[in-house]
Amino acid sequence: MNNLLRVLLASVFFILFGSPAFAQNDSLVKVIATVKPINDITYQVQYTIQAKEGWRVFGTTLAPASKTDTLTTAPHFLFSLETIKAKGATSFTNAASNQKDELFDNAFVFPAGAIKATDTITIFGFQPDSVKAKLLISIAKGNEFYQQELPVNFFLANGKKALAFQIQLPATATIPPTGACGEAANDGKNTSGWSVFILGLLGGLIALITPCVFPMIPVTVSFFTKRSKNRKQGIKNGLLYGLSIFLIYVLASLPFHIAGNVQPEIFNSIATSPILNIIFFVIFIFFSISFFGYFEITLPSGIANKADSKSGLGSLGGIFFMAITLAIVSFSCTGPILGTLLVGSLQGGAWALTYGMAGFGFALALPFTLFAIFPQWLQSLPKSGGWLDTVKKVLAFLELALAFKFLSNADLVQHWGLLKREVFLGLWAVISIGLALYLRGILLLPHDVKGSKISRVRKIFSDLTIVFSLILIAGIFPKNAYLLKFLSGFPPPSSYSILAKPTDDNRGVHANVVNDYAKALVLAREQNKTILIDFTGWACVNCRKMEENVWTDPAVATYIKENFILVSLYVDDKEMLPVEKRFKYISKAGIEKDINSVGDLWATFQAENFNQVTQPLYVVMSPDQNLLSNPVGYTPDAQVYLQWLQCGVAKGKP
Repeated sequence: MNNLLRVLLASVFFILFGSPAFAQNDSLVKVIATVKPINDITYQVQYTIQAKEGWRVFGTTLAPASKTDTLTTAPHFLFSLETIKAKGATSFTNAASNQKDELFDNAFVFPAGAIKATDTITIFGFQPDSVKAKLLISIAKGNEFYQQELPVNFFLANGKKALAFQIQLPATATIPPTGACGEAANDGKNTSGWSVFILGLLGGLIALITPCVFPMIPVTVSFFTKRSKNRKQGIKNGLLYGLSIFLIYVLASLPFHIAGNVQPEIFNSIATSPILNIIFFVIFIFFSISFFGYFEITLPSGIANKADSKSGLGSLGGIFFMAITLAIVSFSCTGPILGTLLVGSLQGGAWALTYGMAGFGFALALPFTLFAIFPQWLQSLPKSGGWLDTVKKVLAFLELALAFKFLSNADLVQHWGLLKREVFLGLWAVISIGLALYLRGILLLPHDVKGSKISRVRKIFSDLTIVFSLILIAGIFPKNAYLLKFLSGFPPPSSYSILAKPTDDNRGVHANVVNDYAKALVLAREQNKTILIDFTGWACVNCRKMEENVWTDPAVATYIKENFILVSLYVDDKEMLPVEKRFKYISKAGIEKDINSVGDLWATFQAENFNQVTQPLYVVMSPDQNLLSNPVGYTPDAQVYLQWLQCGVAKGKP
């Protein structure tokens, strides 16, 4: 519906029981409400909605699909706590009536003036001192239609304040001793910058050999050489064109730097969000179907046309818009690769994303620049042809495999149990077999010709893919898990398995492992052992690599068992805390944050005490919470990791 515009947020303020509470959107809506207890667990919410003069309130919270739809749902509250249930329907003293409206043939519209309503709610279990809610309401004036989600905070007279977890450790905890071992982990802003740049570079090189980009190289270079008055000018234009491509992709990462300044854990939240991972799953399925050849993904033609029209400006401006045009018209091939880069580098923060985008832009810009400087090299380029279509369809199978990785991320953090390790590996094996059959010409996709000659290179890759699928199938069984060490971090962990024993964490560490920090402190004091904090994540690739390749080293595993109480804290765990343990936290930077889930708790615990937001992060502490060494991150060398563990234990001895 064209009339549906963005949601207008209103500031809604409620004060204590028995007193009126107010919510005021300066331009559209005013709300006055009171909350009264009926008994220990039941409350009556009375509120009045006053829309600005000329605005009408619909008895609905949903935008209609067509003008003939009937709107019937009255304004109502959505409560943040799952323990709150509404008793009966909302009672309105002046109910909406069914009538023909300016926008809809059939609509329930409230009469002009104040709308008075009463809700009765029951809160089961713990009674908090306040409850958040959203009042959903639809309003219109003339042909303008708005959906409102007004945030509301109810203060409950019978409620109790949640018992907040002590986020801040004692002052001595975060001060490493003199000569502390281990190189201090960085703050995540420059995590593996060069490695991410190289990954971006590889992504850009792959994008170059796609049908959307490769044919553009000779066309674009010929344009420069023909338009340039002399070779010097052609070289200059080629350099400017390459620089423009590079800048476009680097500038695309700037919004993430702004977002990262708001909340340091935002990138981890984005990367592990179940909703976003499901969205990425759907998008990558969509990308793969496109790459298979069933349809083309293109940005709106108007965007490309506008950019292309600007490319005739001449000099620097025209060259820059030519680069923008290239980025737009090649999006159907570069989009999926960029999407992979985006979600793959989010946990490293904004700078990791910038490095990745810089590598991608550099790889894409390099051939255009070099061929503009040395146009004679164009003669050595292979001609465009069927091989480009083969590359694109191979990428389609890779996109399909990556799609299930995103679904697995959501499954892991939510503990749905949909993609256990065996199921995930089975799906990847099926995809690999499909790729092998395609490369052999047995599986035909759009634009493929039955009986066409299969090159030797395709046959070799087909055989390699069959071998890979057999390894995946063999690796499904726990006794063959070692075969999949090269894939550590991509499949679900061995402990998330249909075949795993309930008491076996399959990480090489089978004793003194807990997931509760307070319990770890108690055990450490009782057994007089050092604490090893493992800040990890269900969707953390490097965490799985450490667990499956370093912690399984016999010397490391034995040392951890004998000397440590290991506490693994999952910063992306979406399991909700009990209501009585949810609370508001004001960070050292003065940012207010709701601690509602297990992941919220441990991510904030890590950020506030150790100034780190990336995983894995390992911290060695004494039972009285003194830091014994510098926290370290991903350490793939088992011997180096063991030396760091030994050094920390030695520092804790008198």
